[in-house]
Amino acid sequence: MIKNKKVFITGGAGFIANTIIGKLIEENKIIAFDNFHRDTLTNSIYAEHPNLKVIKGDVLDYDNVLKSMNGADIVIHAAAIAGIDTVVQHPTKTMRVNMVGTANVLEAAKAHEIPDRFVDFSTSEVFGNMAFKSTEDSETVSGSAGEARWTYAVSKLAGEHLTSAYYKEFSLPTVSVRPFNVYGPGQTGEGAIQVFIKRALKNEGIHIYGDGNQIRAWCYIDDFVKCLLSCIEDEKAIGESFNIGNSRAVLTTYGLAQTVCRVLNSKSEILFKPALSAEIELRIPSVEKAFKILGFKAKINIDEGILKTAEWIEANLL
Repeated sequence: MIKNKKVFITGGAGFIANTIIGKLIEENKIIAFDNFHRDTLTNSIYAEHPNLKVIKGDVLDYDNVLKSMNGADIVIHAAAIAGIDTVVQHPTKTMRVNMVGTANVLEAAKAHEIPDRFVDFSTSEVFGNMAFKSTEDSETVSGSAGEARWTYAVSKLAGEHLTSAYYKEFSLPTVSVRPFNVYGPGQTGEGAIQVFIKRALKNEGIHIYGDGNQIRAWCYIDDFVKCLLSCIEDEKAIGESFNIGNSRAVLTTYGLAQTVCRVLNSKSEILFKPALSAEIELRIPSVEKAFKILGFKAKINIDEGILKTAEWIEANLL
C-alpha cells in the first residue's frame, strides 16, 4: 500500500494519470504536472481535492520540472506526444517531447535523489508491426527512417534506454512499463475503442483505417493501473521493464468494431478507409514476467470493459 508519499506525475491531466490519481489521492499528496493539451483532470471529481496540487508546465522546461518535483518520493513520467494522427502531423515535436522531455524529468529526479521509484512510460510500439507474445527481452524495432509513425516508437525506446541507464549509472530506482492498448473511462484523444463507442452510441458510421485485420490485445485501465502500482510497491521491480496488457482480450480491429456494436446494441455501419500510415499488423504481449515478478494478471474482459467505458462516455462526452 502506497501511503503518506508525495507523488509527482508528468502528464498528470491525462487519461491514465487521472486513474492513478484516483487510486492514490486519499492517502498521498499528488502533484499533477501537465501542459493541458489533453485534459481529463479539470472536470474530474479529483480536481478540487485538497491532496492535489496542479502545476501547468511543459517537460521541455527543465527548470520548471526541477522546481515542481521538489520533495517528491515517487515520479511517474506519463507525459508524451501520442496518438497516431498527432505523431504523423508533428514528428519533430514528438521526438523532442518524448526524448528531451524524458531526459529532463530523469535529470530532475536524479538531482532530487528520488527515493522510492521513477516510473517511465514506454510503449508496445517498440516491438514493431509484428509482435506476437513479445517478451520484455524480445528484439525492439525502430522502423524505417522517414516513416513518421516510427518517430513515436524510436523516441519512446530512447527514453526507455535512458531510464535504464539512470538506474545502472546513478542507482535511480527506475522501472519502465510498456502499455498494450489501454482503454477505459476517462480516455480522450484518438483511442480506437473510445472513438468506436462514441459513434456506436449515436448509431453513426464507424470508420476503420486499412482492412481491419490488424490484431490487438486490449487492456482495461483498472488492470493496467493495478500493475503500475505494483511496479511502485514491489522492490523486485526496480531496474526492470514490464509489458502490461491483457493477452486474452485479443481482437482484430474489425472484430472490435463488431463487438462494440453487439455489446451496445448499436445500428452503426462499419466503414473502411485507406490506412493513414505504416500499420501495426499484430500486437499481442507476453505478460509472463509481470505475473512471475508482480503476480499481475488482467481480469476485465472486453465486453465488461466496453460497457464500463460506454457508461462513462455517455455521462461525460455526449
